[in-house]
Amino acid sequence: MAKAKKLPSGSWRCLVYSHTETIMQPDGTKKEKRIYKSFTNSDTSTQGKRKCEADAAEWAANKEKSKRDKKKQYEDLTLHQAIDMYIDSRKLLGRSPTTIQDYRCIQKNGFQDLMQMQLKDIDEDIIQEAVNNEARRTISRTKKTLSAKRLRNEYGLLTAVLGKYCKGLYLDDIELPKAQKRTVELPSVSKVFEIVNGTDIELPVLLAAWLSFSMSEIRGLTKSKSIHGDYITIEEVTVDVNGVAITKKDAKTPTRKRRHRIPEYIKGLIDKVDGDVLVPMSGRALYHRWIRIQDENGMQHITFHDLRHINASVMAALRIPDKYAQERGGWASDRVMKDVYMQTFSEDRERYDDIIDNYFENIMQHEMQHK
Repeated sequence: MAKAKKLPSGSWRCLVYSHTETIMQPDGTKKEKRIYKSFTNSDTSTQGKRKCEADAAEWAANKEKSKRDKKKQYEDLTLHQAIDMYIDSRKLLGRSPTTIQDYRCIQKNGFQDLMQMQLKDIDEDIIQEAVNNEARRTISRTKKTLSAKRLRNEYGLLTAVLGKYCKGLYLDDIELPKAQKRTVELPSVSKVFEIVNGTDIELPVLLAAWLSFSMSEIRGLTKSKSIHGDYITIEEVTVDVNGVAITKKDAKTPTRKRRHRIPEYIKGLIDKVDGDVLVPMSGRALYHRWIRIQDENGMQHITFHDLRHINASVMAALRIPDKYAQERGGWASDRVMKDVYMQTFSEDRERYDDIIDNYFENIMQHEMQHK
């Protein structure tokens, strides 16, 4: 039982642990802070001390009873029902539509041997067996087993749900398959330009490879909101949720909201676009068009997202300082973002933009001359 201590005023105070809160630090890291419930009694005698301690003990006992009652309330839920409740709670916290869609996808396809089990029947051994089975599961569309990365995403939802509705499980010893590092042979910038030059996806491909924009960022670009003079800004992103295009203001992370000077070549492509939306294609259509063009030109497949990796490789080859490379790609931490965002177009940044733009423009001109 917590012991009361006398304050300088003569009153008694007793502190009882309530819960732990996660506090974001200025550098972007997280710190766990223990929160205590405070009880005081102005009676300076020992009787006041005993009353203060009794009040604290009563609150602590009620807190434990409430936890037990809540656990009993949830223990008859199936995992599938618990995920429903968890998703509803995340919607109230403003989780993105794509995150909610992924939760539903996991609920429908992942850990199917657990979904109809009641929470009270799930233990550590059952979870480990389920993880092993999931690692062997074959994806019907690709005929390949589930990747270690995807399994980790599924497991992340599983542990979040169990942590909320099934307290007491010890999951530190659960083993997950190790992710295999994906190695991709990236094509040259000249090869990429060669196969997309003059096609309907030349603009989105160059926005990815040259300016390091992601597919959702590219699809969210509009003339009315994104173009300001000679600069292009990520103001919105567009994603597909259940086959419907959803436009939202929040990017994946705060650092992804960034602004670039528009290279002359890309500006010329933008000027040819009819309408307000720069790339009105669906994500699925854009991806499949990109794959088809690679097939038509006998190029080894890379994903659309790999075009951002090409941009990163170019900046590394040109020895662009990390500060500016991270800034252009939106890969910076919150701390770095705050340090540099207000000086985004400093003299140094303009100079490094010139280096990158000259590199790409020289390749464009060379390819155009030899067509």
